[in-house]
Amino acid sequence: MTTSSASRPPLSVVILAAGQGKRMKSDLPKVLQPLAGKPLLSHVLDTAKRLSAQAIHVVYGHGGDRVREALANEPVTWALQAEQLGTGHAVAQALPSIPDDHLVLILFGDVPLIKVETLEQLLATVDDQSIGMLSVILRDPTGYGRVIRDHAGHVVRIVEHKDANTKERTVPEGNTGVIAVPAKSLRKWLGLLRNDNTQGEYYLTDIVSMAVREGLRVKAAIAPTEIEVFGVNDKVHLAEVEAALRRQRATELMLAGVTLIDPARIDVRGAVSVGRDVVIDINAVLVGNVRLGDRVRIGPNAWLEDCEIAADTEVLSNCVITRAVVGEQCVIGPFARLRPGAQLEQGVHVGNYVEVKNAVLGKGS
Repeated sequence: MTTSSASRPPLSVVILAAGQGKRMKSDLPKVLQPLAGKPLLSHVLDTAKRLSAQAIHVVYGHGGDRVREALANEPVTWALQAEQLGTGHAVAQALPSIPDDHLVLILFGDVPLIKVETLEQLLATVDDQSIGMLSVILRDPTGYGRVIRDHAGHVVRIVEHKDANTKERTVPEGNTGVIAVPAKSLRKWLGLLRNDNTQGEYYLTDIVSMAVREGLRVKAAIAPTEIEVFGVNDKVHLAEVEAALRRQRATELMLAGVTLIDPARIDVRGAVSVGRDVVIDINAVLVGNVRLGDRVRIGPNAWLEDCEIAADTEVLSNCVITRAVVGEQCVIGPFARLRPGAQLEQGVHVGNYVEVKNAVLGKGS
């Protein structure tokens, strides 16, 4: 019997965010690297908050003060991993705050595109006789831990790439590291971990073979795409997930009825609500909360940030609109700037190279 969100035990989410991220070659901690205008870790937290968890725990380490400061307003419990001794050790830092009757979901602060629907599917695999893990079929599994199954197709263990033999390295099913397991069992298994491996680390994945030895089933939910569980380790990876997120958000706009002149040249860095028959030209950047009414037309190279633009308004090329409210049937630009506090009533025309701040322009101005 599997669990639904209504019937499953209380959920605690643990997000591992202690990695240094040396390959980023940046003074900024890896989990604070920006994706669509906000930190990688913020994307994971947004997903975790939609799972109706009782608590969210973030295990931090490198640059910890900066991470906590940047996300000070998030409703999380912080756990310090002072030494980097592996994923099993990292999870153990959060366990003292988690009750035994909770179900624990382990996520990663550098895997920002994982979806709520995928995680709900994973959580539904867990019951009294099984734990759940998320795997993925990889075109190139190099570097990933491999999911090893028996002849009946049951998961029996996970072997890290560096510890895998030649045959095991041919397995295309990779471990994402995302696991759902009862807290009481997790606490017991983490206490039994050993670090006698090539990395000298305490691998969280070793709990899989422990569960199997106790007669439990390990149920692997397979992620629908590679990019959803893709971990960001360097600036090349960061650019890959940025491009994937742009494509995803452009697709969402088009499915909502928006005409994008070129879907590859729009950048959505926030929440956009749209009316009917909206048209957006190339290189538009939409930041924060943007509301576009029916038949709004946005010209090329526009920057729209935390603004509201009412029906039948046209924003011509190269305009910047920041925290402003624009009424119906207005024409703005080209090369106009509406700064915070600007309010345009119906039928206002703002010409080229005009700047408006903290002002109300009346109807027909």
